Parts: sequence; structure tokens; C-alpha cells
Amino acid sequence: MKNLALIFMISIFGLSSAQQQPKVLKTKFSKEALGQKLENEEGKNITVQQILDQHKGKVLIIDFWAGWCIDCLKALPKAEELEKNNPNVDFVFLSLEKSKEGFNKSLDKFNMKDKDNYWFSSGWKNNFNNYIDLNWIPRYMIIDQKSSIAKYYAISPEDPEIQETINRLLK
Repeated sequence: MKNLALIFMISIFGLSSAQQQPKVLKTKFSKEALGQKLENEEGKNITVQQILDQHKGKVLIIDFWAGWCIDCLKALPKAEELEKNNPNVDFVFLSLEKSKEGFNKSLDKFNMKDKDNYWFSSGWKNNFNNYIDLNWIPRYMIIDQKSSIAKYYAISPEDPEIQETINRLLK
């Protein structure tokens, strides 16, 4: 009986912490979310708004990841394939590493140096991640040419809706 109760508790609590699609799929960012600061590889601050401005007029995929995240590392080859298959799409990688050293180490270890990388030095809980209901990584978002959210929630680069959204936006 104890084993059955333990299995029940693990399944209930395990499911509650797993990635779940947010109830509201947002299409715009809040002012607070856009003002969120990140750091680039050189340690310079940049806001989400500035990142979006750099990619305005292009379809942009935001990939949330970390080098300590097993699911993220498993997804990396497929994310690279998605990037290779969509040369007209920009990709930005937002890291949830726990330290600047971890960020730099992961960029080296996973051959990410040649990509557009930023790190949430403020940690997981911040205005941007709270606004987008980030509860697990990896996570992917597609931003359209006008900096609106075209695909709010995907947990795999193999999600067919990612390619469908890209195709629709590039028509």
C-alpha cells in the first residue's frame, strides 16, 4: 500500500512540474517583458526590445535552452537542422544558465559561439520569462516580421507547427 501511495504522489507531483502549455497564448509582449535585460557573450546588457529590433522585418525563432538541460541538449541537433533548413529565418538563443561562467562554458562545449546568444543574468524568474509563462526548457517561440508573437509555445524543434508557421509567414 505504501508503494502505491508513493507512486501516486510521484505521478501527481511529477506531472505538475512538467512543461504544460499556458492557458493563454499571447500574441504581443508587455512593456515590462520588452524591457527585460539580458547579457551577450561580452557581458554587455541588451533588452528584449533591442534584440527584437535587430531582427525586425525577419521571421525570428527564439530558442530557450541551457547546457545543464538534458532535453535541450537532445533537441540541439534538430534545432540546428531547423536552422539549416530555414536560411531566411533568424535564430536567437536565450540561455538559462545559472552563471556567466556556465553560459560561456556551454557556448564553447556545444559549439554555439557562432550563434546569436544571450543570457538571463537575472535568473529564470524575470519579467520576460514570467510574462511568457516559461515553466520548462527547451521552449521555442516564433516572432513575425513586425515583432509580434506568431507561435507562442512549442517544446520541440520538430513540432510541425513551427515549420507551418514559418512557411505561412514567409509567403
